[in-house]
Amino acid sequence: MMKNITALTILALFVNSLCYGQDPYTYSQPKELGDGWKTENLKSQNVDTTLIYKAFGQLKNKENEIHSVLLIKNDRLIIEEYFKEHSADQPHDLRSTTKSIRSILLGIAIDKGFIEDIDDPMSKYLKSPMPKKNLDKRKNNITIKNLLTMSSGLDCNDWNKKSKGQEDKVYKKKDWLQYTLDLPLVNEPGAVSNYCSMGVVLIAEIICQASGMTIDKFAEKYLFSPMGIDNINWGHTSDKEIIPSGKRLYMTSRDMAKIGQLVLNKGKWNGKKIVSENWIEESTTPKTKITGIDYGYLWWNIPFKVNDKIVVSKTATGNGGQYIMILPRLDMVVVFTGGAYNSQDDKLPFAMLNDIFLPTFDMVEQ
Repeated sequence: MMKNITALTILALFVNSLCYGQDPYTYSQPKELGDGWKTENLKSQNVDTTLIYKAFGQLKNKENEIHSVLLIKNDRLIIEEYFKEHSADQPHDLRSTTKSIRSILLGIAIDKGFIEDIDDPMSKYLKSPMPKKNLDKRKNNITIKNLLTMSSGLDCNDWNKKSKGQEDKVYKKKDWLQYTLDLPLVNEPGAVSNYCSMGVVLIAEIICQASGMTIDKFAEKYLFSPMGIDNINWGHTSDKEIIPSGKRLYMTSRDMAKIGQLVLNKGKWNGKKIVSENWIEESTTPKTKITGIDYGYLWWNIPFKVNDKIVVSKTATGNGGQYIMILPRLDMVVVFTGGAYNSQDDKLPFAMLNDIFLPTFDMVEQ
């Protein structure tokens, strides 16, 4: 979750706990498992590993909720650590990191011709259900792009408990799609961006109805199978029966890293085109701001300052500490999973990136 965060303000909460390590840490080169990843030893990077060793010593010996940390540099997996009995073959609940993967799926749907243009009204593809309450002609003007930038204008704000479309309220409803479409309009479509999970559920349903495939089958055919990703499932914490479009992904950390590398390589995985370069560029480029942070099409742009330079991370985020951080300037991807749900402790990975990984690897790029 990105609620109440402005760029870098959370870092001071964790700097002291990470900068001084006392317990030893033993590094091991990640194993090659035949899953498409080539690995390399950290020592081959010609970097000062002091900060990394201290940080992992702290993670292993101090209370925290980080479950995994992976770092990919120059297409090679060089750091892979798991904590609290988590492992490489264990899918993790991605929470809202699933949103950014849905953005990739939408790009694929456009590439395949299922969807013509994100400026099309959502009603062009979403044939059922139709709004029944709070009827307003302006709802006809809500575009797919509005959903991508979370600017539908509907009363849907996950970070405002008074919002009728706040996700926890919707989870209690029988028909999420109908309830969301029946929300009142409180802003002109495209005018204001508020974090709205139900809008992304609508995007998934649009892909489903346009392609004739449930979102899981669509993802398997066009994204996961071509990338050798097969240890996944779709689910939800709600105990109600959930439509496929409402479910989120459970994925291994290595496969999360594949998604990051796909974005870093502008739509290609191991040389194979999965989604168009144009879509990757468009979707990860800022289009609006949410709580003051640049936001693209379901991707955050988070700035970090290192050695008096600003380094921007194209980032997928999920409640609890699920992150795919893509740093094009450093040719680097960093993945975190965690269990700090609904807690500011889920921002510890930002401190690790800012105070450990960026200073370590940015020195090489100078």
